[in-house]
Amino acid sequence: MKLATFFKRLYINDRFYWLISLLAAGFLGSFWMPLLFNLVFYATILLGFIFVMDAILMFRFRNPIKANRNLSKKLSNSDNNLISIDLSNYYPFDVFMEVIDELPAQFQKRDFYLRCKLQSKSDTKLNYTVLPLERGEYIFGNLNVYVHSKLGLVKRRFVFNADERIPVYPSFIQMRQYEFLAFNNKIAQFGLKKNRAIGHSLEFEQIKNYVAGDDYRTINWKATAKHAQLMANQFQDEKSQPIYALIDTGRTMKMPFEGLKLLDYAINSALAFANITLLKKDKAGLICFSKKVEISLKASHKKIQLQLINESLYKLTTQYKEADYGFLYAFAKRQITQRSLLILYTNFEHITALKRQLPFLQALSKQHLLVVVFFENTELDNLLQQHAEDLESIYHQTIAQKFALEKRHMQLELKRSGIYSILSKPKNLTVNVINKYLEFKSRGLI
Repeated sequence: MKLATFFKRLYINDRFYWLISLLAAGFLGSFWMPLLFNLVFYATILLGFIFVMDAILMFRFRNPIKANRNLSKKLSNSDNNLISIDLSNYYPFDVFMEVIDELPAQFQKRDFYLRCKLQSKSDTKLNYTVLPLERGEYIFGNLNVYVHSKLGLVKRRFVFNADERIPVYPSFIQMRQYEFLAFNNKIAQFGLKKNRAIGHSLEFEQIKNYVAGDDYRTINWKATAKHAQLMANQFQDEKSQPIYALIDTGRTMKMPFEGLKLLDYAINSALAFANITLLKKDKAGLICFSKKVEISLKASHKKIQLQLINESLYKLTTQYKEADYGFLYAFAKRQITQRSLLILYTNFEHITALKRQLPFLQALSKQHLLVVVFFENTELDNLLQQHAEDLESIYHQTIAQKFALEKRHMQLELKRSGIYSILSKPKNLTVNVINKYLEFKSRGLI
């Protein structure tokens, strides 16, 4: 090993500095106790000998340590992603390891540190999780492993060139989490609304025996007369209906809640919703707009449709301009010729902002089944729950109540205009949107 490389990889452990400090204190004390000098002198020589022996032990082997970081091909935004590190010890003795992984700058984590003890000729695996809050490319740097023996005076640094570029996609973990909703409308899990599957829509399936609870309007009187017992028509959900997620990428969607922008909440929800749509045999489409339409995917149930939606959402960013709903209406009128379910992800902070766009929303709702999805301000909820201790706090809570009531007023305004709406907390967005879709399916509205 070259001398320059040796000194680059040689690190002095804290234990050595503590012993040196103790010896220095001994030399100082020998000024008043001369007999102590010889004892400290020989102890210093012994420490130097042990230091050299420890360095020889650590550096005599060429490649005694192996390490490898295991990453998936992509990470899921706003979810805990598991990362593992494989470690192997080829030293003929037990060692202590300190692992420092160079995490991407987006995490801003400067205190990453893992420790373990590894026996001779053995392997181990260390696990940790990362929580990305932005989509895009993340760069993992080198994997640094510091190793020392039981003597603990010298550490040897091993650097494994593990530079990797990993894309962070919209939350595919959340998408898979809600897949079961496509197969069961009767959900008993906490936080998921129960939907009664009525099973009455436009597609006839079969004639069956009438049982208590069936809609009496489905009774088939000709079949009843023929079989001398009540028979009923059974219908199944009509398939291949076009479903579009419309995502507003204007400045109102830049607002962050719990480290995640409203746009990212909408993207995660739209991806999970598209997956459910395709599993229910409907057609999934996507339109992202601000001043103009930035992304447009025609509704389809092709096998690659979910991948196309995922790739489109991966690159999507917010704009600083206010969204043009007039342009959206003109675009939808030209491009969406069949009556469709439109889930519009947007946000209105003031009733005046809603009223400016209301004529365009009403025009869309006349041609399609429109659902406007906007967000509760959870920061205001936290403020309302606090105890007001002074006059300033009372003023703040009064203003917060005004904004909270204004959100409810917007919902009523949309209802009066014949437009469905979902007012949701950001963390509950996906569940609420999927439940509304399943409700429409069960009611035969789509």
